Amino acid sequence: MARRRRKDRKKILERKKAIYVLPNLITTASLFAGFYSIVSAIDGQFVTAAWAIMASLVLDGLDGKVARATGSQSRFGVEYDSLSDLVAFGVAPALLAFFWALQPVGRLGWLAAFLFVACGALRLARFNVQVEEVGTKHFVGLPIPAAACVIATSVMFVDQLGYPGPVTEWPVVVMVFVLSFLMVSNIHYLSFKELGIAKLKSFNWLVATLLLFILVAVQPKIMFFLVLATYVVLGPLGAALMAKKRAKAKEDALAAKKSKETKDQVDVSGQSNAKEEAAEQLS
Repeated sequence: MARRRRKDRKKILERKKAIYVLPNLITTASLFAGFYSIVSAIDGQFVTAAWAIMASLVLDGLDGKVARATGSQSRFGVEYDSLSDLVAFGVAPALLAFFWALQPVGRLGWLAAFLFVACGALRLARFNVQVEEVGTKHFVGLPIPAAACVIATSVMFVDQLGYPGPVTEWPVVVMVFVLSFLMVSNIHYLSFKELGIAKLKSFNWLVATLLLFILVAVQPKIMFFLVLATYVVLGPLGAALMAKKRAKAKEDALAAKKSKETKDQVDVSGQSNAKEEAAEQLS
């Protein structure tokens, strides 16, 4: 009986170990995709490198879901995932951008690539520190996977258009600098973790999802770029609208305060006049 219990306990421990290994294996696959992207970019296979970054994006989203579904979340997994993200979404897209378009610029090119990596590392470090304070409804700063995939889909987009000759480097330089700034900014970006898309029962959502799937399937390279570019632009646009809304609310509050003060002054003046008239009548 005791031997059977020991065997059962051993099986449970082995099962737990297997469950903990599974999400980390997926993270390792994401890391491998990022490394393969670096090798492909060095070899001049830029489209292949871009697809490898997109594959890493899928695996990066999958490892967390598997960890939560199996109850195998751990501090080790969080740290390992961050290191994997730095390679797959920091170093890989930076080198892709460098070998694809930034190399002719010289020093500015490799400095722009390094800036992207450094800002990506800062973005990941800040996320790990603030995740409990900020929550999961939105991100503070552009997520590093989104920034990486903008670079990757830019390569796909240009390839799909059949752009002849070498890529014009200056638009890419500007794009890398802008993405780097957005990653370390305080602009809020929407997180899709708590939207509950899988629980939506609306027929309209089903039709919209189906149409989006068809559009992506027809022109995946173009649609991926447009979707990600829209997501990036919506952050600053939403921040500008919120700032304008807050400024208007502040102006309305000041106007209401001035109106109240004017009304109080009128009331006080009216009371004073009434007292003076009453005093004159008595006299």
